[in-house]
Amino acid sequence: MRSGPLLGVRVLEFAGIGPAPFCCMLLSDLGADVVRIDRAGKNPGASEAIILRGRRSIALDLKSIAGVQVARQLAQRANILIEGFRPGVMERLTLGPQTLLELNPSLIYGRMTGWGQSGPRAAIAGHDINYVSLTGALHAIGLADKPVPPLNLVGDFGGGALYLAFGVLAALNHVRGGGAGQVVDCAMTDGSASLMSMMYAMNQNNAWVDERRQNLLDGGAPFYDTYACADGLWISIGALEPQFFSELVARTGLSQQQFPNNTERSQWPAMRAALTRAFASKTRDEWRAIFEGSDACVAPVLSMTDAPLHPHNLARGTFVHAHGLMQAAPAPRFSKTPGAIQGPPRPAGADTEAVLRDWAIA
Repeated sequence: MRSGPLLGVRVLEFAGIGPAPFCCMLLSDLGADVVRIDRAGKNPGASEAIILRGRRSIALDLKSIAGVQVARQLAQRANILIEGFRPGVMERLTLGPQTLLELNPSLIYGRMTGWGQSGPRAAIAGHDINYVSLTGALHAIGLADKPVPPLNLVGDFGGGALYLAFGVLAALNHVRGGGAGQVVDCAMTDGSASLMSMMYAMNQNNAWVDERRQNLLDGGAPFYDTYACADGLWISIGALEPQFFSELVARTGLSQQQFPNNTERSQWPAMRAALTRAFASKTRDEWRAIFEGSDACVAPVLSMTDAPLHPHNLARGTFVHAHGLMQAAPAPRFSKTPGAIQGPPRPAGADTEAVLRDWAIA
């Protein structure tokens, strides 16, 4: 039984990789009926086993007239379409937005790319690391002497999938208010640039140096960084506000007289050295016990093995074991219409007959 605030919304997904399927996972988790068009014989791999959850699969040969005709019929019955191909691919399949919006004027046509549908780089290949490079995000993240890729959280998933989900739902709201369907051009460069808004504002107001490890939030401040403990495990601290910094100083045994506040940059080297020595004197679990329940803004740096077992995550059910895999539960949470994992990934074409029947395709 499907549940969530998007019950009744039909989403047609053209199978792809990365941010487009993750976006469709989010929509499915919130109750949308997502149907994925796969190539026959293309089954989910291990790396896709979570982000392909919760939707049905129909296998079509989009190089055939019959396959394209069925895809068009599905698009006529969909509220939202999601595709993540390079610009021009859907047009060559005769499934571009101009064609499908003529068939279904209320359709929201979501396009997920790295560079966007226009611009001098639109037609060339790229990956997350390239997209965040172009927006200033990668330059700002990492060690003093080297940028470090932030997994693919900033471009693919943060600047891509989340902005696409936000965009198509905003466009759907426009349709439900009496407006027409439209194309949502979601570029990871645009999204990751948008995510950097606060840093750009700080930089232009002389509150951010355009160098790594020199700023409040990039590891430059010793009270917003990670430290190795005696057992080689790590602890994170984020004691930005004065009252939280005072709590940090008190619980680590640092001198309140030597470090009365955290705003004096001249004290940062000495502060970092003192914090490094302090955290290296005890194990991570010992520090965890010392800071438990305090407002010092300290937390253990957990591995993906340990994170699902943390008491806070257990209490909230942040992770769930479903369909043979430990995975994050649907987010965010709704008080009246809770989302749910709607099912495991499906083999390509496993639901062809059921989808055609349910969507009234002859």
